[in-house]
Amino acid sequence: MQGQMPYRVQFAVAATALALMASASAAAEPTTIRMATTTSTENSGLLADLLPRFRKATGIDVRVIAVGSGAALKLAEHGDVDVVLSHSPDAERVFVGKGYARERLEVMYNDFVAVGPAAEPTKLAGQTNAVACFKRIADAGVGFVSRGDDSGTHVKEKEIWKAVGLDPRGNRWYIEAGQGMEAVLVMASEKGAYTLTDRGTFIAVENEGRLSIVCEGDPRLFNPYAVMAVNPDRHPHVKYKEANQFVEWITSTAGLQTIADFRKNGRQLFFPMKQSSQVQEPAAGAKETGR
Repeated sequence: MQGQMPYRVQFAVAATALALMASASAAAEPTTIRMATTTSTENSGLLADLLPRFRKATGIDVRVIAVGSGAALKLAEHGDVDVVLSHSPDAERVFVGKGYARERLEVMYNDFVAVGPAAEPTKLAGQTNAVACFKRIADAGVGFVSRGDDSGTHVKEKEIWKAVGLDPRGNRWYIEAGQGMEAVLVMASEKGAYTLTDRGTFIAVENEGRLSIVCEGDPRLFNPYAVMAVNPDRHPHVKYKEANQFVEWITSTAGLQTIADFRKNGRQLFFPMKQSSQVQEPAAGAKETGR
């Protein structure tokens, strides 16, 4: 028919149009990276504040897998994520030492606190020695809920029990939950038991006064968080360039300021590591979070 394009020309035009549409669609869709992180960064609400700002700055989306630090590092070891944000320093150093990341950068810190029922059956309130606090809980045989999940909090808890000279497993008063921090706080509240928690999650999770802090301020309870991009030499498929953009952003002035500005109930939950010249001393962080 006169004026009608030959079939092959029509096909070529259509194919070109489809290719352009696919290209435009791909350009419109942001790159997504996967991040394994501790439940405290998720439960506290920090990531909900932080990640949209990162996307606005870079166009990169972050899909979060919130688990204990041990599980987060395992996901990274297997190449199932592109970047990890955790709070288990010894395990992180081993992770880097084995070549799963090229470097470990400390980003922020807060502290751990022991919390217990407001009725306080063991009268522990005001304790500043974590080892003495845990010993009194064990001696009294009152309930203690453990994360039991190889998270950074669980590792710290086990470190304190070791200093006490006690393995609490098998005791009727010791409950291994195998769950995240928010769930453990709820369980401790329901059972009128004690537990160890990072202060940020404790502040963020509403417990209606059923739990209160019984031990804080011990240097043992310092709680640093570090970020690591998974090494592409180990896992060539990871999105190292984009993961490294996240590492660079969260440790930049913009990222650290976002962390410093984040509040829950009017209180700061995390403190940028670079803002403290005495990063090994948790007292400043503990004091500012409401000791």
